[in-house]
Amino acid sequence: MKLNKKISIPLTILTLAVVFMSWLYKSGKLSKESGLHKPDGQAKQEQSAPPVWTCPMHPFIIKDTPGTCPICAMELVKKVAGAADNGVLTPEQQQEMAQLGRIALSTTQRVMANVAVQEARLQALTKGITAVGLVQYDQSRQAKVTAWIAGRIDRLNVAAVGALVSKDRPVAELYSPELLASQQEYLLALKSRDQLKLSSLPSISQNGEGLVASARQRLMLYGLKEQQIAELERMGTPTINLPVYTPLSGVVIEKMVQQGQYVNVGDVLFNIADLSRVWVEIEVYESEFQAVRIGQPVEIRSQSFPGRTFSGRVAFIYPFLNPQTRTVKARIELPNPGLLLKPDMFVNALIKVGLGQTVVVPVTAVMDSGKQQTVWVERQPGVFEPRLVQVGQRTDDMVQILSGVTAGEKVAVSGAYLIDSESKLRGGSQDHSQHTGPTGQSAPAAGPKPDSLDMNDMQMK
Repeated sequence: MKLNKKISIPLTILTLAVVFMSWLYKSGKLSKESGLHKPDGQAKQEQSAPPVWTCPMHPFIIKDTPGTCPICAMELVKKVAGAADNGVLTPEQQQEMAQLGRIALSTTQRVMANVAVQEARLQALTKGITAVGLVQYDQSRQAKVTAWIAGRIDRLNVAAVGALVSKDRPVAELYSPELLASQQEYLLALKSRDQLKLSSLPSISQNGEGLVASARQRLMLYGLKEQQIAELERMGTPTINLPVYTPLSGVVIEKMVQQGQYVNVGDVLFNIADLSRVWVEIEVYESEFQAVRIGQPVEIRSQSFPGRTFSGRVAFIYPFLNPQTRTVKARIELPNPGLLLKPDMFVNALIKVGLGQTVVVPVTAVMDSGKQQTVWVERQPGVFEPRLVQVGQRTDDMVQILSGVTAGEKVAVSGAYLIDSESKLRGGSQDHSQHTGPTGQSAPAAGPKPDSLDMNDMQMK
């Protein structure tokens, strides 16, 4: 009897101990720290929870049954807690991601949010500066026709303003008694020179040459050309009317005299302009004129000639700014075939400015808050990190990146605002001030999360 008691008491204690340990194991109170745990694969399998459903756009919406999101009415997708291959992060991974300011998206979420990525690349960037301008006369191709001697206009070969004139054809004929007397003096000097050449005294023969040179100079001061003086010598008789020529060929833009009118020395008869080349004076905004350089090519377009482009170059940049319009004026010189461009015509100008090889990304990749510019860089498939960037010049669809992103890195070109919104939903307002580049320090962790949101509820599939 005593032997039975000695055996039964230890057996009872051992049985109670086994039952107690089984109860602890089934209740989950045995931890890894106790040393009594199963292999990782088996433990993960046992910790798996029943399937739940969540919204791809609002991951904090968790339901036990399928349905629609109460916020956006989107169909809920199946989510299995603890399934790492479905994009669910452990609390440790979530904390690390929050400290780095990163966000992970599953394939489903990327499709739903229409997230697309593209590599930043080195590219020769050309910026187009647009401006409006006004066609002007080329001031180096303007001239005035004036009277070199007083007289009466006996004949006027220009009928009205707008007439085409040539420098080889006279525009008027002027009668001047003074000019007639000067021609006769010249003819007399020629005869006197021939007679004085026969003198044996050198001083007398040289005096004849002096008289001819003096009379010839007087005729040239009255506007006679070399060929007219040569014709006077050949004919031996003075010309009654003096032909008046223009200094250049062009268009008469102003006519100040009439036939039969008496004019004095220096009176303006016509204003002439050569329109085969014109100026275009454009107004460039204060924020853009620093990129304009002399010699840059410019395309000129006019509403009068749709589809036609006139090519010119920047010839001069005026050294002052218009305080009313805050613009700087630049002068464009260009040929005017067919005289199509008329003075005072409004035109549009496009200046092409080469920026050289630079890192560029699509304009849609840059999020501008007004104080800073941010892009979302894909660090690894499905994981995005915010970066502060410094942007430079912009074109129609590309923007220059001066710092923050290097060539070859992938950036989100669509869905970036949705990624940013998702980041704020997960961790509140993010501070991206430390994300200045691929080698910059990470931003500090965001502030504490609201108590009403569970970390498992914040996971993304």
